[in-house]
Order: sequence, then C-alpha cells, then structure tokens
Amino acid sequence: MRPAENDDLSRDPEVDIALDRIVSDGTPRLLQSWPETITTGIVAGLEVGLGVLALLYTKHETGSQELAGLAFSIGFIALLLGRSELFTEGFLTPIAVVAAKRARLRDAFKLWLGTLGGNLAGGMTVAWFAMRAFPQLHAEAESTGAFFVSGGWSLRNFSLAVLAGMGITLLTRMHNGTDSMPAKMGASIAIAFLLAGLRLFHSVLDSLLIFFALQSGRAAYGYLDWLRFFSVAVVGNVVGGMGFTTLFRIVRSRQRLVEHRLAAEEELEAEPSR
Repeated sequence: MRPAENDDLSRDPEVDIALDRIVSDGTPRLLQSWPETITTGIVAGLEVGLGVLALLYTKHETGSQELAGLAFSIGFIALLLGRSELFTEGFLTPIAVVAAKRARLRDAFKLWLGTLGGNLAGGMTVAWFAMRAFPQLHAEAESTGAFFVSGGWSLRNFSLAVLAGMGITLLTRMHNGTDSMPAKMGASIAIAFLLAGLRLFHSVLDSLLIFFALQSGRAAYGYLDWLRFFSVAVVGNVVGGMGFTTLFRIVRSRQRLVEHRLAAEEELEAEPSR
C-alpha cells in the first residue's frame, strides 16, 4: 500500500514507508499461535543468553564495562539475523498493528506474554550450562547480578528502566526505517552498548544476568530479589518504550494509520461477499 498522492505536503513519506513496513512485518507475528510465539521467545532467550555470556567473559578478562557492552551486541545481532523476538522489542510493532486494525489487543498481549516467558526460559537454559562450563565466571556473574538486585524501587532505578525501554523501542524503529542490513547491524550494536555498557535496567537482559549469578551458586540473593528488580524494570520499560517512544511515533504516523484502518475496514466488509 503506497501513500496517497493527495496527502498533506507536510507528511514525510519516509515515515509512512516505515509504518507500512512495521504493519506488514508485524501482522504475521501477532497472528502466530501460542506455541509459535513461545518458541520464538525461547530462541531469542537463547540468543540473548549467549550475548550475556560474551558480556561476562569480556568483563572478566578486561575489567571494562564498555567493552563488555560491545561484546553483548552478539546477542542483538543474532536477534536481528535470526528474526527472533525480544519482549521489549515488541512495544512499537504490536501497538502499530493493533492501531491499524490488523490484529486485536488480545493478540498483542499474547505476543508480550508468550515472548517474555520464552525469553526467560531460554535465558535460564543458557545460564545453567554456561555456569557449569565456565566456573571462572562465577564471581563476575555474582557481582554483576548484585548491581541490579541491590537497589529495589527508587527514582534512579525507575529512570534507568525508562531509558532502557526508550532505547530498545528505538531499535525497532531504526530497524524498520531502513532496508540496509549493515545499518540495522550498526543500530543493534549501538543499542546493545547503550543498554549493557551503561547498565540500564532492561527487564530481560538484566534478568538473565541475575539468572547467571543464581546458577553460579555464589549469589547471596535469590529469586524474590530478582522479582523485585523485575517489577521495577518491567514498569519502567513499558513507560519508556510504550509511553514515550511508541506513543510519539504513533502520533507522528497518525494520518497513515487512518489509511490503514480504512483499508482494514474495507477488507472486512468485503469478506462476506467473497
């Protein structure tokens, strides 16, 4: 579907094209079955888990959080090339697809819940094997996990989570803003560094870091401490990713969304006559 020729001249055609790509690519993802959604989430958890392993190893060997953040980008590049699904990547796409009337809100919740559960399960699997394969990383895993579980609810931690939500949702927008694979990979590396290098509070990434620590057997904290961190991270990620980045992108594309909605309604009305 191409932008209408009589659109207001103030519209940016590139914004319309990006929205078209989001709706086109996102609709099949929302209409997947539960098993497909969960499986895709598990694969993403495995891939991000390998990125976490690279992060811990690099931090152990170099002592540099910045280099560790770059090493973690392996996980995001795998997500991109493998077309798997990370929980917080799915803020912009599902909302855009639902707003375009190509799926229902319950389809978005299915994507979020199935992806999140799969991410955590896949990441826990990698953590179990990694902590038995690399015992030299136990101390690094414990100290890294302790950073995230120590704070609880505070304005600082909530702010770190909001920034992480904004960053990961921006990654989705950047991926959909270009057809260039090198540009997409560059965006993945940049956002991976932003999240892991600056230690923002990301609900999945940092949960996996905590899982690595818990699987090491050295952690002085437990799953209740993880749950407290997770509650802060999820709320902040949703506020940052959905309340800021997604909301403003949707508002900017509102005219194109109206066209998608009208087209969806016309297709729905035509279905009984087919």
